[in-house]
Amino acid sequence: MQRQGMLTIEELQELSRNNRIDTVLCMFTDLQGRYMGKRVLPDFFIEEILGAEGLHACLYLLAIDMEMEPLPGYKYASWETGYGDFRMIPDLTTLRWCPWIDKTAMVLCDIADEETSEPVAVAPRQILKDQIAKAAAQGYQVKTGSELEFYLFKDPFDDLAERGYRDPRPSSPYIMDYHMLQTTKDEWFIRQVRNHMRGAGIPVEFSKGEFGKGQHEINITYSDALSNADHHAIYKHGAKEIAALNGVALTFMAKWTMAEAGSSCHLHSSVWDVDGSESLMWGGDTPPHMSDTFRWYLGGLMTTAREMAWMYAPFVNSYKRYQLGSWAPTAIVWSRDNRTCGFRTVGEHTGFRVECRLPGADANPYLAFAATIASGMWGIRNKVEPPEMFLGNAYEAKDVPRVPTSLHEAVETFRGSTVARDAFGDFVFEHLLNTAEQEQIIFDNTCVTDWELARYFERG
Repeated sequence: MQRQGMLTIEELQELSRNNRIDTVLCMFTDLQGRYMGKRVLPDFFIEEILGAEGLHACLYLLAIDMEMEPLPGYKYASWETGYGDFRMIPDLTTLRWCPWIDKTAMVLCDIADEETSEPVAVAPRQILKDQIAKAAAQGYQVKTGSELEFYLFKDPFDDLAERGYRDPRPSSPYIMDYHMLQTTKDEWFIRQVRNHMRGAGIPVEFSKGEFGKGQHEINITYSDALSNADHHAIYKHGAKEIAALNGVALTFMAKWTMAEAGSSCHLHSSVWDVDGSESLMWGGDTPPHMSDTFRWYLGGLMTTAREMAWMYAPFVNSYKRYQLGSWAPTAIVWSRDNRTCGFRTVGEHTGFRVECRLPGADANPYLAFAATIASGMWGIRNKVEPPEMFLGNAYEAKDVPRVPTSLHEAVETFRGSTVARDAFGDFVFEHLLNTAEQEQIIFDNTCVTDWELARYFERG
């Protein structure tokens, strides 16, 4: 049965004839997790893009920074190679309504070589698809869920930009974790996001206030890793557009201010048989309930957590989130339902899973999920045992591995990762590593912060 909000080509044709849809958004994510693409008329989409002509875009879009600047150091694309085109191939299983924009549908595209039509290996969605295929070859399917947090502000995006993002006004004057009163005040907006996501075929479970002034969380239903990454990316993009259309702003920054809790992307995952019909995680009623598969999967996630940290926390700002007593993890330990740990086990029976608390809300879901699958499958193949379960306050843990404290540290641990290099292959690994390096270089060499001005302008 077709899920609400999803469309077939036949339905798109009929809706176009009836003037109910006049635009199709053809989109893909860049390495920063943002949607790029083109707006297309439905008849051209059906007659040309799905035919021999296809859709094209410049391949520099997979070799840029947040400011759209082409970056040096990539083998895939450079000024020397001329920045040609790649093909955008619509994945028609993702064709859906975009209900927050009038008369609009959207479809996610895979990226292919212009000449050979082979998948472009460095495209984030392809990186995830390759890890899903490797897991399937190993006899497994990984299912995921991501809990994204964001801050809602009373100010429009443009106003905030004009004043340098100074003094934004959170929607709540107090911490609103689970509060029903303040979330009712914000419900005029949060309801729109929930209902529009449902109207776009994205199953939403609930929304709630979070541990910050104006901080919210909206949870999307658990599913296979590819569909869940798609849902995550569409939701994050759509929430920003809905905010802009309503004259307010929100941010998924990992740490928008040191005075407030960071925004997380708690990444839940579990291992199933290859067709996704049977969970392989539950090991029985005796604590800690883990099957061998779960233990080795967790062992892989934990052993590689430091070296894969950049895949979960890709920006300079990401590492400001890891503060003691902040609900963000600092110790790479695990426990049963303990939110001070980097990993916690939750649920039971078919719902038994591990929650990785390392990713921030700024993570690219395709890369974070790809790292999760690569690490977990490596752990299962090599029967990697996790450490003993941690008991107590992990912020006070002694002699345990720690989450990297800076992008510098994360880049260096990623650079030395044989697990990542083997999983992604040299070409993709070097592309990802250069992306990480360039982000740090740009910050180090082109940026003077407000903190530096306040500290050194007069007194330095």
